Amino acid sequence: MVIYTVTVYTGNRALAGTTSYVSIQFQGPEEESDSIPLNGSIYATGFSAGSELKFEVHCKESLGELILVKIQSKAFLGLDNQWFCDKILITTPEGDEILFPCYRWLACNEKLVLRPAKALLVLKETNQVALRERRRQLENRQDAFRWSVYAEGTPHIINYDSALALPAELRFSYTKNIEFVYTAGKQLAPLKLTGLANCKDSWESIYQLEALLCGTRNDTLRYVMWHWDKDEFFGYQFLNGHNPMVIQRCSKLPENFPVTEEMVKNSLGKSTLTAEIKKGNIFLCDYKMLDGLIGNEVNDQQQFLTAPLVLLHLNHHGKMLPIAIQLKQTPGHENPIFLPTDEHDWLLAKIYVRAAEFSVHEVDFHLLRTHLLAEVFTVAMLRELPSIHPLFKLLIPHTRYTLHINILARDRLISEDGAITMFSGIGGPALSKLMRRATASLTYSCLCLPDNISERGLEDVPNYYYREDGIKLWNILHKYVEGVLQYYYKSDEDVQKDTELQKWISGIFTEGFLGRKKTGIPESFQTVKDLIKFVTMVIFTASVQHAAVNNGQFDYGAWMPNLPTALRKPPPKVKGQTTEKTILETLPDKGTTVNGMAVLKLLSTKSTDHYPLGSFPEDLFDEDGPRNHIKDFQKQLEKLSGEIEGRNKSLELPYTLLNPTNVDNSVAI
Repeated sequence: MVIYTVTVYTGNRALAGTTSYVSIQFQGPEEESDSIPLNGSIYATGFSAGSELKFEVHCKESLGELILVKIQSKAFLGLDNQWFCDKILITTPEGDEILFPCYRWLACNEKLVLRPAKALLVLKETNQVALRERRRQLENRQDAFRWSVYAEGTPHIINYDSALALPAELRFSYTKNIEFVYTAGKQLAPLKLTGLANCKDSWESIYQLEALLCGTRNDTLRYVMWHWDKDEFFGYQFLNGHNPMVIQRCSKLPENFPVTEEMVKNSLGKSTLTAEIKKGNIFLCDYKMLDGLIGNEVNDQQQFLTAPLVLLHLNHHGKMLPIAIQLKQTPGHENPIFLPTDEHDWLLAKIYVRAAEFSVHEVDFHLLRTHLLAEVFTVAMLRELPSIHPLFKLLIPHTRYTLHINILARDRLISEDGAITMFSGIGGPALSKLMRRATASLTYSCLCLPDNISERGLEDVPNYYYREDGIKLWNILHKYVEGVLQYYYKSDEDVQKDTELQKWISGIFTEGFLGRKKTGIPESFQTVKDLIKFVTMVIFTASVQHAAVNNGQFDYGAWMPNLPTALRKPPPKVKGQTTEKTILETLPDKGTTVNGMAVLKLLSTKSTDHYPLGSFPEDLFDEDGPRNHIKDFQKQLEKLSGEIEGRNKSLELPYTLLNPTNVDNSVAI
């Protein structure tokens, strides 16, 4: 007889323990053991949450290298309670320690098959039993996780209508679920009590809004409240607000934006528009994607969308200032170009721009480019990569809760009775049209930050903290991904022959980017270098980019005039008729305002069950190589966090969105 020592780790989460009997079975290259009970006496060896229990398992003879283990649960006295197993560590009779990651729920009378933590490419898998298990796992996953069409012309989604139908390990934890529901209720309940949530009245004055936010301890929100109408802050937000993705350098004025030298001479001082364009000091924000879209109805009242063009000047003080705004794409007498000297007209024009910003940000840069793409990457991973694949191990922490939160978004935000549909100008038919347009505009380069910054001509713009912090994080991620993947892929040939990897990228290209070659998304991988860049983009999108466009929504949008979700009047056709009363009649009514605030608060609130970038609670890798790269990755993130905090001490408005401590591993909110 020989002895295997089995150490079982139960998850330290709510309801993770079980009273069930658990048995284990070992599989060697050729032989397998009997199914052996671990906890014969449940009162002595129950699996409680957070427990670490050792068992000695006797076998007739050594089975050789363990290629998998099977665990099974059986109800004790009819009590059908699940068990969350973190991992199992087995010491063989030869003294080798083999780690088997689990991190899954095991239901009564269910069997799980676990593979070792040592990652293996399919071309390195030589044992036929192991290969059959590899194929079986993928067949089961492909049956469970199917692609579905949400709307024609947009990325495909997971085939689940309810988050509760997802496998338990993909759903919110008990803690996160309770907090999410509580937070939603906490935001909405006070609004119902005050009678504002259903109120269709206009605000009597801009500063009547202060009552909603009085006493806030949010420093950024307070800054927005006092600076929202200033040109300097208006320009600043295009660089460091909650959506730093629209602005680009202007090398030539668009033909449909006929700004003249006379119009901007007061803004440019002794210089000229032509000269400033040549110097690279003129910038453009173009919301043409909204052109022709009809606004939603909110509270039975038509709302209005515009497709503005904004011209900005980077002055010698390093300030980005707006110098001209046109609210519709087609120039004409009823589409004036507004200037900083236009007083109330100028403020109203900026409000229309900020409303356009809400629409484009929420649908394109937030929903599509982070949430939906992260879902594509996740579904493709689940369908095509077995748990023993090194890329699965690398990516799985960056998919936590993504499917759950996206199903909730489709149900509670953009459904017929969802918050975006009910309380924003971009809800309803306009949203699906904008989504299709945004999907058609997607390119690989726009998702890779260094390429994106270069394409927009923003490499040397001063005080662009999103770029500064984002590029550093991209480089840190790239080094980490490079280290891990090069440990397993020793040559380009390894990449080319990895059939599972090739199916993963093929699924992304076909289902996520709809097979459109013009996107530049690879249909296959030919080199290790190309693989490293793409995986860097995937992790960056799900973590860093999502933090950049998600976490500041309440900070910058809770003060409604700075980010109105809807506008009740069409844009002015002539100058000189706008008054403060006009502005108040244009802004959202009281009910739309407070409901919009509640949604932004919910979307910006972290739960206690969140995992900052580089926090990997699961023990998935067994080899020193990837483990060392993880440690180096974490050290680099910690160093960058200190640098950002040091810089922010000297800033009037600190940029905190991409401090690694504020970046989640995944799209989880």
